[in-house]
Formats: sequence, structure tokens, C-alpha cells
Amino acid sequence: MSEELIAKFRKFKEKYSLLRDTVMKVFIGNEDIVKDTIISFLAGGHVLLEGVPGLGKTLLVKTLSDALDLKFSRIQFTPDIMPPDILGTNLLVEDERGKRHFSFQHGPIFANIILADEINRATPKTQSALLEVMQEHHITIGGGQYTLEEPFFVLATQNPIEMEGTYPLPEAQLDRFFFKLKVSYPTSQDMKRILDLTETESFSVPQVMSHEDIIWLSELPRQILISNDLKTYIIRLVMATHPSIDSESPLVKKYVRFGASPRGAQALIKAAKIQALINGRYNVSLADITAVVYPALRHRILLNFSGEAEHITTDSVIGEVMKKVF
Repeated sequence: MSEELIAKFRKFKEKYSLLRDTVMKVFIGNEDIVKDTIISFLAGGHVLLEGVPGLGKTLLVKTLSDALDLKFSRIQFTPDIMPPDILGTNLLVEDERGKRHFSFQHGPIFANIILADEINRATPKTQSALLEVMQEHHITIGGGQYTLEEPFFVLATQNPIEMEGTYPLPEAQLDRFFFKLKVSYPTSQDMKRILDLTETESFSVPQVMSHEDIIWLSELPRQILISNDLKTYIIRLVMATHPSIDSESPLVKKYVRFGASPRGAQALIKAAKIQALINGRYNVSLADITAVVYPALRHRILLNFSGEAEHITTDSVIGEVMKKVF
């Protein structure tokens, strides 16, 4: 490995640490949430954030966009919101000479970082429109195709408590999210820091990364090596979540309807490489995979009726699978 490449790896860790510390000056506590959000962003994925209101989900995304100097847009999803409300639409306008023509008016989706707030309150039609853009990074309206500016990162939130009047995301669309993160309540120590920050003047978030930094930071993890043994481990881990493949886990056999998809294995490799760089390693270790396995797989495992009735969580299924697979 060349000295130049090692220097780039070290600079990656420095840049990541600077970005993380900058975000955490405003978003207090939940360091793992900040880390995993940045990992997903650098991997070119999207995040589904689950947590009750008031835990700072909007603040996290807004602070991240300020630190990266990227355009931020928030979309509040409601049952009456329609695809044109987020994508944009063609309007009939009149020019200076009185001639009428159609002009495309960009919707709020045309930004670099999107907060899709309470995505499960939108109808399936609107959810599908957003999730299609997340996959393709462009939209087609009225015969015209409009490409979104890179980087394009969506962080969608949903409230796990209030389910009345919501439309749960189908499993096939959940699979398009790189990570699913669960935001927990702050500790009493973190709560005190939040209150202290509330009493002071608002903190101005400095830009710590340029657009060029984001590009090379996103491309560099591809050069991190992963052994064939660890690739085999990831394959066995994902396959063990399927009840139809003679899984060694009793929880999988009894409570799982469908296991994780190949996208889950892809997410594990991409995230583990970034995790290795964060930890100052130049090749993926088992610890790097273990650190990202829950956010990468928890939304890709579908429980059956018995699992839901007995309040089994996909995290408990993943935990047992990891004990069985070596």
C-alpha cells in the first residue's frame, strides 16, 4: 500500500472526526446515530430514522447540511400531500411577449439533503414517488427528465407510537433505505447539556467540508480491502435470516417470514469499509461488520404473524443469528 493512499486514509479519519464533532456540538447525545448517518451519507445511501417527536431529528439533518454547505429541504408529509407537491409540476406561464408555454416548477425534492418528515403519513402513491427518486436520482414529468444534483441524501422519519392515519412503508420500499436507525431518549447528562445549550446564544455551524471533499471521501472507501472469509461471513449472516434455508436460529424458523435481501449484504460491505476507515484500519475486520449489522438489516427482515403478535423484534432475531453464525 502506497504512502499516498495511507495519507488519504488518515485524512479521511480526520475529516470524519471534524464533521462528527461539529454536528455533535448542536445535536447532543446519540453519537452512534450521528456516526451511522454520516456513514450512510458517504456510502450514497438513505436513512430511515425512527423515534418519537422532540428528539432532534430535524436538527440533526439541518446541522449536517450546514456543516457540509449543502442545500437543505424539509418536506412534511400528510395524507393529502401529492407527488407534484414534492417533485414539482409543469405550469402554464406567459412570457414578456404574451406567449404562453409550459414551464417546470421545481419541487422541494431538488436539494442535496432532504428531510422527509413522518413519511408514513403520506399515501402509498406519494411514498412511491419519493422512493423512486431516491433510487433513480432523477424524475420524469411531462416527457422531460430532470436530474437531481449530487450528492442526494434523504433522511426519512417515522413515529413508532402513533399509527392511526398512517400508511406503513411496504417491505420492498423499506429495502431501499441503506440504514434504519432508532433514536433513543437522551441520558440525564445529555439532557443537562441540552438545557445549557438552550440558555446560550444559538451556535453557528461552520462549513467543514467542501463539495470536492465529499466526492473523494465517498469514493475512497472502495479501496479498503475485505477478505474472502469476511465476505463469506456476510453471506452466511444474510442467508441465516431466511427461514426457508434451514437457518440455525430458532427465532428465524418460528417468527421470520422473509429474510434480508442481497441489498443487505451490499450495505454491510459498504458500511463496514467506512467503519474500518473511521477506526483507522485499512482493511475490514469482523468488528467493523458487527458495528453496522443492526442498522443495515433490521428493516430488511419481515416477521410473520406470530412474531408480531408476540412482539418479537428484528434486532433480537439479528442478535441470535450473529450468535449462531461464525
